[in-house]
Amino acid sequence: MRIAVVGTGYVGLVTGACFADLGNAVICADIDSRKIEMLTRGETPIFEPGLVEKVRINSRVGRLSFTDDVADAVKKSKIIFVAVGTPPGPNGEADLSQVRAVAETVGEAMDGYRSVVNKSTVPVGTGDIVSQIIAEKSGGAYTYDVVSNPEFLREGSAIHDFMEPDRIVIGCSNAAAGEMVAELYAPLNAPIIITDLLSAEMIKYTSNAFLSLKISFINEIANICERVGADVREVVEGVTKDSRINPAFFGAGVGYGGSCFPKDTLALVDIAAKAGYDFKVLKAVIDVNDGQRDLFVKKIAARLGKLKGKKVAVWGLSFKPNTDDIRESPALDIIQKLLDGGAAVTAYDPVAMDAAKEVLPGVGYADDPYAAAEGADALAVVTDWNEFKEADFKGLAKAMRRPLIFDGRNIYDPAKVEAAGLEYVGVGRRPGAAAPEADIKP
Repeated sequence: MRIAVVGTGYVGLVTGACFADLGNAVICADIDSRKIEMLTRGETPIFEPGLVEKVRINSRVGRLSFTDDVADAVKKSKIIFVAVGTPPGPNGEADLSQVRAVAETVGEAMDGYRSVVNKSTVPVGTGDIVSQIIAEKSGGAYTYDVVSNPEFLREGSAIHDFMEPDRIVIGCSNAAAGEMVAELYAPLNAPIIITDLLSAEMIKYTSNAFLSLKISFINEIANICERVGADVREVVEGVTKDSRINPAFFGAGVGYGGSCFPKDTLALVDIAAKAGYDFKVLKAVIDVNDGQRDLFVKKIAARLGKLKGKKVAVWGLSFKPNTDDIRESPALDIIQKLLDGGAAVTAYDPVAMDAAKEVLPGVGYADDPYAAAEGADALAVVTDWNEFKEADFKGLAKAMRRPLIFDGRNIYDPAKVEAAGLEYVGVGRRPGAAAPEADIKP
């Protein structure tokens, strides 16, 4: 099958490389010439485990190519996947300008039948919008179908998620168009759900909203645990032994971030409002997540007495491990609050420091985690990278001015940390973990 994938971000590039790996001829198109030049050289503009190898192998054998000429990619392909960004607008609504632009290009460039597949996360009804634009720009000269095929890729494990999906969702008005897309996924032997366009678009938002809800819910439980003397880790262990309650996304901490959950929850609230419905539960999910970062900084301020004049080391800048993506990362918000409170911050992340330097110029950056902690009054662990999980606690106790760890992802055993001579503060971990709230302003 000849496929074009428009957009070379996390979703588009992974989709293109994996489809090529399955034996298809794939053209990845992007209007960003810098990205195309990098990809043509065998480099990737994003960090994703296993991606650069797939790009290089499939490029070398001729199954994967790159271009900044989107119209040419459309002309050379029968199926066009739209995988461009849909960032939040001023009121949380999804910005569809990039999706609209691709639809216009498709309508103007098509010279025969095309199947246009929305891979981007888009509001309910976007398939109809894309269809209308293509009809207008093509003048009705050619037939086409618009299909919804939402992605469920997690950054840091996107290759695995594509190749071994829980399910594949395809929304369509024409059954034949849906079957054509389903055929592309046949080698994966995964469950395929074929439904209508509107339901497929709603499935994506529902999934992300529910996972966000689980995170905010368990963070609320953790905050209560701190006040009543319970340990959230033991609470979760007991609760998730119930076969009805899946333990995934049930880890308390500083909250969710990234390019999906924050924007998709806002977008679904906006979708509901435009349909005349007040989505109260999801609004609360968003409020809890935003407040979780503030609570974490207040804990640090309370233990230190004040933030002004203190040095705080921060481990982790990306919103999750195994990615360099800092979009909506809790770490950035936490660091900014620390800086606003007068603290000096030195940070370390295995891959995300270059990206962070562009948005956090007032931060010191260390070459390794222990250099970041040298002379610090506190260490805040905000991203659960594997290299942080087996920390040298005795070394930290000697290096830090005050041996105090704030575990924002609950990755450490408090007893082990304290046995090495450090103070430990987690999120809902045990009696005494909660400090009185403090003013975080200088």
